[in-house]
Amino acid sequence: MRLSDLQTKEIINMNTGKRLGIIIDVILDRGGNIKSLVLEEKHGRRFAGKEEYQIDWHQIMKIGDDIILIRDKMEENKPLV
Repeated sequence: MRLSDLQTKEIINMNTGKRLGIIIDVILDRGGNIKSLVLEEKHGRRFAGKEEYQIDWHQIMKIGDDIILIRDKMEENKPLV
């Protein structure tokens, strides 16, 4: 699967049903496997500040045709600096 394939999918929190954002990057381990996804949180406002979050690969429960389901709440993920 390519990064461009992942970037077309919506990220959904299984607990809340909330749309979390879009994938802007991936972090790989030394072996070239995906370690985590970097998301940019969607805001409804045009000029609102954007936050980036890291979702560990083990948090992903299901990758479907058009969505990715994760199990943890967005508040539990650490904002990137």
